[in-house]
This record gives sequence, structure tokens and C-alpha cells, in this order.
Amino acid sequence: MLTLSHRDETACQAVSDVLSRVGDKWTVLVVEHLSEGPMRFNELRRLIGNISQKMLTTTLRGLERDGLVTRTVYPTIPPRVDYELTELGRELRAPVHALAGWARTNIQRINDARARFDGAQG
Repeated sequence: MLTLSHRDETACQAVSDVLSRVGDKWTVLVVEHLSEGPMRFNELRRLIGNISQKMLTTTLRGLERDGLVTRTVYPTIPPRVDYELTELGRELRAPVHALAGWARTNIQRINDARARFDGAQG
């Protein structure tokens, strides 16, 4: 029987923690849009489309906590808040763009496979 060392378990947990953030569909979309430059909350929400205000807030807070996004508040009336990728967030652009591109390229193949599977299940 194969057993993992403590170091292997720690590495697996670290990878799992990071992937739970960067592999989330909302994170992928937010990072894609912020790749174009700083944006305001409502601009992001409009571009993403079907994301709720609460989910976008949660996603942006998580990205800020993980050091991928900065939040800048400007003292205007009403207050202006911009979100921007950090250096670490900008490093995430290439894998996110690759993943999003792969998804767009292969969505029909995936849908076909799902239909075949669902049909075979009865």
C-alpha cells in the first residue's frame, strides 16, 4: 500500500488550496476581465453577466486575500473603488487565458460527450 509522507500531504493540501481559488469559474472570469486593466465593481459585474453582487464581492475579497487583486478606494462622492491585478495576479493571466481558451474551443465536444453519457444512462 502506498502511503504519503507528511511533506507529500502538505504539498497536496497546498495545491488543493490554491486550485480551489484559481480554478473557480468566477475567478477565471474576473482575472480574464482584470487582465485588461483596473475596473470598477459594476463594470466587472456587467461584463461577467450572470454573477450576483454577493458572489462577485466574495470572489473579489478572496482574490484580494490571496494577494491576486488590489482594491483601491478613491475619496469621491460617491466613493469610487477600483480592482486591479497585482503582480502575482498578472502571473496568473497566462494559465487562466489558456484554461478559458481550452474551454471555449472544446465546449461542443464536452456537450456531445455529456449527451452521449446521459443517453447511455437511460
